[in-house]
This record gives sequence, structure tokens and C-alpha cells, in this order.
Amino acid sequence: MASALDTQIDAVVAAITAPGGPLGVGRATVRGVDLPVFSAAPTNMRDFLDFFFASNTDKEFLVYLDERFTFAQVHAASRKVAAVLQARGIAKGDRVAIAMRNYPDWITAYCGALMLGAVAVPLNAWWKGEELAYGIGHSGTRLVIADEERARRLAALPDFTVPVLTVRTSAEVAAGLGFDRLDDALAVADVAPWYWPPVDPDDDATIMYTSGSTGHPKGAVSTQRAIVSGSLNYLVTGLALLQLSAAAGAPAPGQQVMLLNVPLFHITGAVPVLLVSIAIGRKMVIMHKWDAGDALRLIALEKATYFVGVPTMSLELMNHPDAAKYDLSSLVDIASGGAPRPPEHVDRIQHVFPGKHPVQGYGLTETNGVGAGIYRDNYLTKPASTGRAAAPLVEIGIFGADDGALVAQPVGTVGEVCIRSVCNCRGYWRNASATAAAFVADGWFRTGDLGRLDADGYLFIVDRKKDIIIRGGENISCQEVESALYAHPAVAEASVFGLPDDRLGEIVGAVIYRKPGAALETEALIQFVARDLASYKVPAHLWFSADPLPKLGSAKIDKVTLRNVYRDRYAAQEHV
Repeated sequence: MASALDTQIDAVVAAITAPGGPLGVGRATVRGVDLPVFSAAPTNMRDFLDFFFASNTDKEFLVYLDERFTFAQVHAASRKVAAVLQARGIAKGDRVAIAMRNYPDWITAYCGALMLGAVAVPLNAWWKGEELAYGIGHSGTRLVIADEERARRLAALPDFTVPVLTVRTSAEVAAGLGFDRLDDALAVADVAPWYWPPVDPDDDATIMYTSGSTGHPKGAVSTQRAIVSGSLNYLVTGLALLQLSAAAGAPAPGQQVMLLNVPLFHITGAVPVLLVSIAIGRKMVIMHKWDAGDALRLIALEKATYFVGVPTMSLELMNHPDAAKYDLSSLVDIASGGAPRPPEHVDRIQHVFPGKHPVQGYGLTETNGVGAGIYRDNYLTKPASTGRAAAPLVEIGIFGADDGALVAQPVGTVGEVCIRSVCNCRGYWRNASATAAAFVADGWFRTGDLGRLDADGYLFIVDRKKDIIIRGGENISCQEVESALYAHPAVAEASVFGLPDDRLGEIVGAVIYRKPGAALETEALIQFVARDLASYKVPAHLWFSADPLPKLGSAKIDKVTLRNVYRDRYAAQEHV
């Protein structure tokens, strides 16, 4: 039966989303499917940003080292970025890539592109030059905004011709790279574009690349309506929890403060962190790069109320030798997403950070991070669950397949987790076959995860159908790593799979069968693949097999058997 907290949340959400209010929910037909929608919501990201920036004008918004910016200042800077883009020939629908680590400039570039009606393409800052070039080329990007490190990677590429505006780069370095600086363009730009093109709810807004099971990353395309809806769906949950805390006698802070410690180029950083912060007037304290000790210092210094990250991050906070030295009393919720949080971590949070609430979310790039959530006492009761479907827009179903059609599974039965909401992406950029396979009839998105629902509607993820590894929240395509291994002339067969890791959730493992007579050592092969793969994709453990790898009846490599055998070997090595 529903818990007391569930009953309270449901009642508060129903009041917040009652028809006629600013977050009232009605229904609309979106891409041929009748779905719940926010009836009075902004219809595009420009209206969303203009409204919420103006609502929080004088509040402090961004803190980065000794730099501090109000909402009004970030809004004005974003409008100037839009003017620069327009002056550089960027029009509605053109793709603008953002290639940088967390900086205030990332936020103004992203907001400026969206406000102009361009399509923002956040690129993974950990990618190497060739990987960045793939995302830029595949998306048809017309202009890149990059920090110095990413700009250097792009400048080193042969025949790279896409214009680049650099940030946090000296004039001398930018000139040496052959790129212009965004700061110089802003210095002579108008305060806003001379013309704001109309933006419709179904116009494309973002392309976010996600590694699936088939080699190159796929570009998930979100519409203006999908991103607005995803942001507001998170807003409803946040408002409901705030109301329940207030009813329980917990005073609301004058301003919520969160540590921005997840990458903005991930869906968690872009939607539930950045866009929700703009909507609720939440201050963000930017970490350029994750460091648990620095995170503890900043939480105490800035009196952060909310922390979210992959499970690795909260684990490192708990394990840090200086954790007890800092006053973390301002924290209310410690959330995680991007990968499963081991159940034992949930209980441990209560002991290491007494009085703080554990939170877990489940969503994907293709759903704009929206899916399920589990909060506070419910999480302690069901620590292995990722929670119920996120109200009010999301529906979660467990399906089997019959000749390609989805067949709903009974409660408690394991099947593929599918998510339906107006927040879902419309498909994959320039990839009709992948779109048709994942975004199926009646608006459902097939996640590739296997799970079950209990009688209370709580989702439990039990396995993955897709051949991917999730390392610290980063999706890694096993096929992509295998392709890099096969490029070595001494490799005859290769199989890549995830190995369990207490800190990162999973790390990359591989088993290799060398061509007969070939000489190849572990370190040489690691160095070979590291030339072309981002460091997080490089195998952390690699074994050589004396015999050809086992095969299935279809003659394919038996990855399941290999994974089980080598996970056991890895576990035995870990405990020697």
C-alpha cells in the first residue's frame, strides 16, 4: 500500500497541478499521442528563460571562484551571446555546439543559443579531438563555442573548418589557434539580437549525444516543449517537497543553494540542475572539476542546501578524511542519478550525514532526465528501487515483445522499462532506424533497461538489455571500445563488458584473443586504444585468452559467459 509520504506527495502535487493554476495540467496531442501537458506553461525556451530570469532578477545566481553573477547579469549576458550568434550568421534551427567544462560561459552560451531559436549541441568535454569532430560533423554544427582545452583539440585536427569562438582564452592563444574570442565579439555586440524569430513548441532545441550499444554516440533531439516540460516536471516535485518540509516545521532557506558538481553537458546538469535552478531562483556554486575535498569546503562555505551527483560523488564525500571538519548542516537533500546507488550507501548516508535526506532519480538523455524518483523515508524503506513515475507527466510501463510489438507485463514481472511523456525526445538526429527501434508506438521510449514494478508502482532496475557500461554516470558503448581494440593488427577477437566497482559503479573490462603467432602485451594495447578513446573508455582491466573466445550457435561471441567468467576472476583478484 502507499506510504504516508506517498499519500502526502500525491495530495500536494494534485493541488499544485490543479487546472487553472500556473502549473495546471491538461492534455494535448503531441506527435499523434494524447499526453498530459502543462496547460499554462511557456511554449518555448525563450519564454521560459525570459520569465524565470526576470522573476529572480536581483538574486545571486552563479558563483565561480571569485566571480559572482546575479540572475539579471546572466540573462543580459545570454541575450548578448544571442546577438553575437546572429551577427555571425546563426539563424533559427542552426546548430551551435558547446565544448567546454563547467564555466559560467557554458550557461550563457547555452541560454543564448536557445533564446535565439538555434539548436544547442552540448559536447562531452572529455572527448578527444576526433570524438568532438564526430559530434560537430554529425550534427551539422555551424559554430562552436569552446574553452581553451577543447579549442586546442579542435585546432589540432586536420582540415577542421567550422568557426570556433573561444572562452577563457588569451588573445595570443586564440590567435595562435586561428580562432576568435567570444569576449571580443561580445565587446562590440548589441545588447540583444535585432530580430527574435518566432519559436514554436515543436521546434528542435537541443541535440545531446549519448553512447548506446552500437558504436558512435547517438544525438537525442529534444523539442522546445520537451525541455520546458521536463524542467517544470522537476519543478513540481521540488515544490511538493518544499511544502512538505515547511508543513513539518522545517524553515525554508531564504535561497536554495546547490553545488554544481556534475557536468553541464550531461542531461542531469542541463535540465534538473541548470534549468530548474533558473526556475526556482536557486544559486549554483560551480565546480570546474570534481574534487570531494573541495566539494566539502564549498558546501560549508556557501551553505549549500542541495547536492546531486552520480553515486560515486556522495560515496567520496562520505569517505573523505576531512568530512567531519566541515559544517554541512545547511544540506537538506543528497541526491544521485546517472547510475544505481548501492542500497548500503542509502543507509550509510543517514549515519554519516544525520538528518539529511537521500534521493535517487532515474531518467535518460532521451527522456530529458525525467523518469522516476524516490525520496527520503521511501528511499530508506525501498533502497533498491528508483521510485515511482515522476508526477504529473510521466508514465512507466514494463513490456515484453511479441513480433516487435510491446506487450504489457503483470506487476512483479521483469521486462523492458519503457517511459512515456511529453518530455521525451522526438528521436535521434539523422538516424531513422535507431529512432524507429527506440521511440515506438503510442509515445513509448524503450530504455533498454530491464526492470519490474511492485504493487505500489515502484520501479526496480534489474539489468540492462543494451550493451553498455555505465562508469561514474558516463555511458560507454562496448562496441565502440571493441572497435578500437580490433583496430590493432594483432587482435583476432575482443569482447568488452562492465566490471563492478565500488567507487564508479562499473569500469571497463576486456578479454582479447591474439592472432596466432602475434606478440602483444597489455600495456602496448592499452596505449594503442588510448590514442583514439577518451580516457574513461579505455579498459581498466584486460585479459588475454589462450583460446578463441566462446561462441553462440549464431557464431557470435558469447559475451554473457565471458562477462560472468571474468567478473568472477576480477572479484577473486580483488580479494587476494
